[in-house]
Amino acid sequence: MARRSSRQLWKAKLEGKSVESQRSNGFSSARPKFRGVILGIDPSLRGTGLAVLDFAKADRPVLLHSRTISLKPSISMFLCLGQISKNVSEILGTYEIDVVAVEQTIYVQNFQTAQILGAARGAAIAAAAVVEKPIFEYAPLRVKQAVVGVGRASKEQVARTVVSLVGLGDVLKHDESDAAAVALCHAFTHVPEI
Repeated sequence: MARRSSRQLWKAKLEGKSVESQRSNGFSSARPKFRGVILGIDPSLRGTGLAVLDFAKADRPVLLHSRTISLKPSISMFLCLGQISKNVSEILGTYEIDVVAVEQTIYVQNFQTAQILGAARGAAIAAAAVVEKPIFEYAPLRVKQAVVGVGRASKEQVARTVVSLVGLGDVLKHDESDAAAVALCHAFTHVPEI
């Protein structure tokens, strides 16, 4: 049977027809589960969130570590960038990280804010790139859709969902739950190259 286009699949779905993959080659269309350890990063100059999740050892992801790099306004931007890089490097040296997942910069109207967020992301990404870790970026909307199921979910909804997915008793700080959500997004949505 010929492969159906995405437009044909959507039309069939809207008409209530089956949209299951109809492969005749014997291969399953199911995506394999991610196995490994992910460092999730929610970058910000004054409050970068970091979370290490292990997807290898259990049925549910295990939160191995999380922290927020909280930096006071009195600290210069350059020292903040150094602290972000230092903390990411420390985690990469402590845990056997397979993949780094970073949240992309959200759209901001203020050019200066965009530059500062970009610099914070750059400091985190550079630390991972130096040790040659695979790095993936995800838009905030995609992260929320993958983890909560709603692209406009609140930070509280994201935090509650992350806690339930990793089986924690306590709620994480927002920056840490956002970082964990980025890691979960990678595990749930990334399609490995064959």
